[in-house]
Amino acid sequence: MEIVDQHVKSIMEGCKERARDKGLQFEDETLEYIVTNRDLLELSPKVMIPNLYDYWVHDVRVLSGKGKYELYPDNPYETVINTRPAISFYNDNNPDWLNVMIFYHVLSHIDFFQNNLFFQHTWEYDFEGQALSDKRLIARYRSEKGRWVDYLIEFSRGLDNLVGYHDTVARTITPAPRRMERIDYYFDIFLQKEKKVSSNTYLKEIARYNTLQKSETYTNDSFFIDVIHKYPEFDALYRKRLKAKEHPRPDVMQYILEHSTVLKKEENSWMKSVMEVVRNTSLFFQPQIRTKIMNEGWASLWHEILFMEDDRIRGHETNFAKVNAGVTAMPKVGLNPYALGMRLFYHIWEMEDRGCYSLDYFLLRDEMKRENFNDPRNSGRGLIFNIRENLCDFTFINKYIDQEFMNRHKLFVTGTRINRHRMSMEYYVKSRSAEDYKEMLTNTLYHPPRIHVDHEKTQKGPLYLIHTFEGKALKTDFIENTMIGIEFLWGEPVRLETWEHVKASAPHQIPGNFWDPVVPKTPESKPDEELVWKRFLYVMENRKLHKREI
Repeated sequence: MEIVDQHVKSIMEGCKERARDKGLQFEDETLEYIVTNRDLLELSPKVMIPNLYDYWVHDVRVLSGKGKYELYPDNPYETVINTRPAISFYNDNNPDWLNVMIFYHVLSHIDFFQNNLFFQHTWEYDFEGQALSDKRLIARYRSEKGRWVDYLIEFSRGLDNLVGYHDTVARTITPAPRRMERIDYYFDIFLQKEKKVSSNTYLKEIARYNTLQKSETYTNDSFFIDVIHKYPEFDALYRKRLKAKEHPRPDVMQYILEHSTVLKKEENSWMKSVMEVVRNTSLFFQPQIRTKIMNEGWASLWHEILFMEDDRIRGHETNFAKVNAGVTAMPKVGLNPYALGMRLFYHIWEMEDRGCYSLDYFLLRDEMKRENFNDPRNSGRGLIFNIRENLCDFTFINKYIDQEFMNRHKLFVTGTRINRHRMSMEYYVKSRSAEDYKEMLTNTLYHPPRIHVDHEKTQKGPLYLIHTFEGKALKTDFIENTMIGIEFLWGEPVRLETWEHVKASAPHQIPGNFWDPVVPKTPESKPDEELVWKRFLYVMENRKLHKREI
């Protein structure tokens, strides 16, 4: 691995000037390295961070990658990492015309890293320098503590998808939250979540509040006279809520770091340092997996636009077309984030240029009028830059994939069935609806389970974890090993409350009000195999796992 020569660097600097002319924004300093395919195989398990801490799983993945490469050699074009300065790696046999295309792709990634708000918590420090410091720290502990360091890393990595990423982003991009007013607490929290009143009672209280507001003598105190009379405990619960808001709920790893009896022992203080390394590394990489479609689509969009306008590539248009088609081809089955993201950005750009994100267009029902609609009001280019700054894959997909996009690119959702004549599985078109397509894409996105610590129950006994059910069960294969690790880190038994899909002899009704975030629905099943969602409690004690229905 070596830094690119001056000739290649001059090509990159020319690409920077042209990219900035189109509105891309990135820092001046960048580092470019030439690497071989085998170098990339060794860097890939470390997410292309050369200084990331050593861990035995990385070595296994390197060996696996080398084995696959022997059978199916490929030639990755580039990789770029979100550091300060940004570092990118290029294959050692790329011609100059290909480097022009790749440099534009890389610069677009850097623009995305340095402007998308989901990456904001990574902007203020150089992660590569921090990773080198962490690597040296863990190497020192490994020389002192031996294999216990690897056990600790493994247990911590079993939890690193439960870090409070969204809380970190919220603290970074938003000002300190305002003090929750009594009226907000009463309607949003107290009635709905704590008292769980009926919808009729809730609506009556809203009507009473609206009526009182219209009177000249209205004050908050006048409204709450009846509230206190009916619910004497209201003020105490409100003050408790305010106190809790001053100390945001930590994620599972944070809670263990702060409260574990094992980690509080002086001889185990080194464990906290290792866990913090794993947690901070996870927080750094979280935004990349949550913006994969947007990030690759953004880079593909701009490498195509900028490359075709670059006079340095004349005579290589055919070569570019071949490479670009391989990168951005839209498969009929499966997902190519480069292709989907790029086409959706182009679609949004065109729709906004025609004024299609307006009420006038929305109210049209005539297909021909919709197709010929043209009432430019805003800049589509400005809109996609705004999207690049503020959205992630989930909001990008759910807000902007529409039926026009589906029809334009002839997209559909596929299903599989058995062809009994040929005795084989076959694909068929299941749906051409935008809503079904969005649901399919949403199911492919990274979405770790929401698990939090019940502090009150934990104070009375073992560590008590609650899985916030969102329609999907936990992977039961991982529960035992993960809970063994948590028990080791916590030093006492651990309980986990979750939902599972099981057979039942009678219908299982789950009570809930209309404001409940998720009411589990029983999927369709065979008549003789009724399945229902039921709550279970897993208990890990002395490295033995027990399970019972609750």
